[in-house]
Amino acid sequence: MINLAVVPVAGIGTRLLPATKSQPKEMLPVGRKPVVQYVVEELEKSGITNILFVTGRNKTSIENHFDADNELIRGLRETGKEELLSSLEYEKLDVKYFYTRQRQPKGLGDAILQSEEYVSNQPFVVALGDSIIGLHANSKVVKKLTDCFVDKAADCVIAFEEVNKSEVCFYGIAKPATSGKVFQLSDVVEKPAVAEAPSNLAIAARYVFSPNIFGFIRKVVPDKRGEIQITDAIRMMIHQGMKVYGVKLNPGEKRYDIGNFESYFETVLEFILSDPEFGESVKKKVKRIVCR
Repeated sequence: MINLAVVPVAGIGTRLLPATKSQPKEMLPVGRKPVVQYVVEELEKSGITNILFVTGRNKTSIENHFDADNELIRGLRETGKEELLSSLEYEKLDVKYFYTRQRQPKGLGDAILQSEEYVSNQPFVVALGDSIIGLHANSKVVKKLTDCFVDKAADCVIAFEEVNKSEVCFYGIAKPATSGKVFQLSDVVEKPAVAEAPSNLAIAARYVFSPNIFGFIRKVVPDKRGEIQITDAIRMMIHQGMKVYGVKLNPGEKRYDIGNFESYFETVLEFILSDPEFGESVKKKVKRIVCR
């Protein structure tokens, strides 16, 4: 059983400035919760009990968010606001949290490498802290990835989503060796030109790795920005004959990427409109605004 996840949250979030100048993009609210809380709740539902956050500067609010706040709880009770205590139920998740820091922003591959001492010789999940899978994190993709990893005796399993052909230049794209919802990979190409893309299957922010990945990350040559791309390490695994598989997201397991303002605004709107208490009233107000 795989019960360990690494959640990289060290990115600076420059495409979301000034909103991210003094707070992590992973702590931006989407509906009722910050982005990273959805990620943690998704992992917990998939059987993950130990989470290592790979953080950076100005990320302490993430650590504070998952701490128990007894003073806040006492204040709510003393002021007759006990009904708000249910919003803090996530503090009781059966998860242990650990933190380490990526001292320099050197890419996702380097962020994952910072977890090596903690991971040791265990297989582990990687879940990007700025991406929610499924509306309100209603996804079982991590469980499907870990099951595939065990069933196939794999070295790496990656979640993929189908994207429009015109968008393949923004993602790592799969070159499947087999067909089906679970497929073996013959290659993965980072941000290919539209005409050269081997498929429209884009990496979807969730991975399972064997500890062998660390040796491959060390061999990666940094790109022109000085970043170590995890896609390059995965390609090395494939080309050396290791077993790397992909698992397609189901249609209801849309990836919500909080990487720029357009995708953030779309995500916030979709989550708010589906809120069980306020969604319908907000939808009516939006219609009135749009129809002015």
